[in-house]
Amino acid sequence: MKRMGVIGAGQMGSGIAQVAARSGVDVIVLDLDRTLAEGAVERIGTMLGKLADKGKISAQERDQARGRLRAEAEYSHLHDCDIVVEAAPEDQALKRAIFAELDRATSPEAILASNTSSISITQIAAATSRPEQVIGMHFMNPVPLMNLVEIVRGLATSDATYRATCALAERMGKVAITSRDVPGFIVNRVLIPLITEACFALYEGLGTAEDIDTGCRLGLNHPMGPLELADLIGLDTCLAIAEVLHRELGDDKYRPCPLLRQHVAAGWLGRKTGRGFYSYDERGKKIV
Repeated sequence: MKRMGVIGAGQMGSGIAQVAARSGVDVIVLDLDRTLAEGAVERIGTMLGKLADKGKISAQERDQARGRLRAEAEYSHLHDCDIVVEAAPEDQALKRAIFAELDRATSPEAILASNTSSISITQIAAATSRPEQVIGMHFMNPVPLMNLVEIVRGLATSDATYRATCALAERMGKVAITSRDVPGFIVNRVLIPLITEACFALYEGLGTAEDIDTGCRLGLNHPMGPLELADLIGLDTCLAIAEVLHRELGDDKYRPCPLLRQHVAAGWLGRKTGRGFYSYDERGKKIV
């Protein structure tokens, strides 16, 4: 694969674009707001610069990766992409609309992948005329640091699409695991109940946020507590995933905690807004 499109200029889209560019793929970062797309490319350039300053990549690698990135705001610019990865918010209607547009704008041979963390790939693929070329490619956050990618096959996903997507993930330096197209896939089926239960523990006054997270870090040997992790993921994203799991699987272990709903309603979405279960400074560092 020589050229990739990335839909969405947020944290996930930017991370996917950065890793792809470093692996030698030309990347178009597309957002309907061109300013956002240009801002994402600029941020990626800054991150590449920091890696070079720390000696983790050479100046040549920095410049080559930056040269592979460009910002666009119209789907027509994706016409010669080999693969397009959608990294839009967890909203099924939005994703289906995007895939319908991608189906019209890209070449018939292009693979269309979704970074969804919970929504059915089969349902997304049904919005296109090429369901055999639609697949889930769920990267972990933050993409440049996390080594895992979940590959999710929809009902119609072809073997050729699956093999090509796995090969791309490996080229990007990721370890690929394969999941059935069941809500939440593998990682979030396990993670969301942990986050939800931690929210209920805080809601019920079982302990402070710090005590709950410290207990999980030291008692379960997790690198990060569930509430701190939820802040990193984004509380709105956690809520959206929990709602999909609860609705689609019908099991109360996935029910969202009222405290999580209140935080999202208040706009306290975690690191990206400066406040979630913890408060953060402008660099995203937790304020003690």
